[in-house]
Amino acid sequence: MKFYEVAILNTSEKFTYQSNINLKKGDVVKIPLKSKEVEGFVLKEVKKPEFECKNVIEKIYEFDEKYVKIIEFISFYYFSSIGEAASLFYIPKEEKLYNKENTLKIDINLTQKQQEALNFLEKENISILFGDTGSGKTEIYVKLIEKYINEGRSAIFLLPEIAITSSIEKRLKKYFGDSLAIWHSKITKKKREEILQEISEGKIKVVVGPRSALFLPMKNLGVIIVDEAHDDSYKSEATPKYNAKDLAIFMGKTLNAKVVLGSATPLVSDLYKFPYFRLKGTFYNTKKNRLFTDSFNEFIIKKIDEKLKQNKQVIIFLPTRAHFKYMICKNCGEAIKCKYCDVAMSLHKDKLALKCHYCNFTQKIPNMCSNCGSSEFINERKGTSELVEELREIFKNAKIEKFDRDIVTSKSRIDKLLKSFANKEIDILVGTQMLSKGHDFPDVALSIVLDIDFLLNSADYKARERAFSLAKQVEGRAGRKEDGEVIIQTLNPEFFDRDYEEFYNEEIEFRKDLNYPPFSRLLKVEFIDKKKEVAKKNMQEFLKCIGKIEELIGYGEAPIFKIKNKYRYYVLFKGKNLHKKIYSCIDLNKAKADMDPVNFI
Repeated sequence: MKFYEVAILNTSEKFTYQSNINLKKGDVVKIPLKSKEVEGFVLKEVKKPEFECKNVIEKIYEFDEKYVKIIEFISFYYFSSIGEAASLFYIPKEEKLYNKENTLKIDINLTQKQQEALNFLEKENISILFGDTGSGKTEIYVKLIEKYINEGRSAIFLLPEIAITSSIEKRLKKYFGDSLAIWHSKITKKKREEILQEISEGKIKVVVGPRSALFLPMKNLGVIIVDEAHDDSYKSEATPKYNAKDLAIFMGKTLNAKVVLGSATPLVSDLYKFPYFRLKGTFYNTKKNRLFTDSFNEFIIKKIDEKLKQNKQVIIFLPTRAHFKYMICKNCGEAIKCKYCDVAMSLHKDKLALKCHYCNFTQKIPNMCSNCGSSEFINERKGTSELVEELREIFKNAKIEKFDRDIVTSKSRIDKLLKSFANKEIDILVGTQMLSKGHDFPDVALSIVLDIDFLLNSADYKARERAFSLAKQVEGRAGRKEDGEVIIQTLNPEFFDRDYEEFYNEEIEFRKDLNYPPFSRLLKVEFIDKKKEVAKKNMQEFLKCIGKIEELIGYGEAPIFKIKNKYRYYVLFKGKNLHKKIYSCIDLNKAKADMDPVNFI
């Protein structure tokens, strides 16, 4: 009889079990825990303990050494337990021999520039395909995947959101047929098991999906493509707080797989660190005219009317959903806040309600201010719902729809809406950031970006990058096959009226001067509890352990102090080798650590 320390998957717990079969680090076993059977990750063999141990029921899988290394990296770098890190990976029910026999001949005629890009990507282990929106990046990806499939290897194609899986699925299915699978959180349990089985049999060689697709058991992985690699959606907000784009790079190095980061607006940090190929212009060689205005005015109305008369489509970006972001008392200036979160509630006139977009608490619109008793309110920061109503009044014969998280609550609704827009059953599509994410709208002649200064002026070192990137991405939705126009509402036209290279050169100097990434790393440690004093005490104990170090740049109440009835304190670090200086002081039962955070609220 041997004894093993086993980490319970999906938890931070670990226990000792006994087994008649020989086990090793990386084995996944079925074990009893209280009255249930759960799965665990074997950490190491240990001496016989003084207490009585339960028996391992069976061994169900084994991670090879390379995947054990990846799991240990996730646990260490992203401050999580081994059980939480290992639980990210999907385990096939039955492993079978990988079928290497498969030859593809994909009929795509690349342009000379596309071929040069492909040659560059084949040469580099980690690289960036820096291609303008509509420049033909997908065709290059397809030819790269073809190469690896013909070598008996497999491919992972990552996308930032479920919302764009359907459009890319149609394009890729045409080339890869049944050897391609779409993976995301909305597919059924039965479909998941079927995909996992076909991966283990070697039938599926290409998987497409958001960040969870990275953890599928692809055999002999040849290439990982991270499309729209600039997108913050690759960052998980659940423990482990990994970034799938960054993790893909580590996995590529460990598994000897090529990694390609594709974007029309690459992250400044990535462009500084990795070799890139610049693919300029659009596949159809169209032109865009960029215009600026300081408000939503008659100029914009006239431009929309002009495009509608030409039987063209229009998309309008707005950063705020609902009707208005804030409902404020006209007398005392107090915003109506959520009783569970320290944030103002958003006005949804169609539901006659105020809703918190952090905890989803909803209440009816009040008749008077709870602070001063006044019955007069003003609404600030127009949202997508309000804009749609206004446009329907102006363009009575146009079909106008909304594209945000209030309306597209399931993948089927996303697909239905995008299909209607592709079939030109919708004239104007109004949406939030979901509009910017990789959609191919060939008949959009006008893109409008509203209220972008709200993002530009937010308190975040990446605010300039996010605003510039978002404006460029929305701009790129117009003029895919014919010439197009973009109108940007801003008080800072000189900031947006330039190419990406000019922005990058300025931004990298700004980062260097202030020692922000890529010249350092950031770490946010969070202390959250229903009791304010407990969260604060835990933070103070941590600070005492850390002592005075130059990497500590701030601590205190989070910008939004209370969310879902829990109080939040942050400690923020900036520097290099942060793990060495901080790891021993973090109690992960009292704190959450967010390495390379993208959200500072």
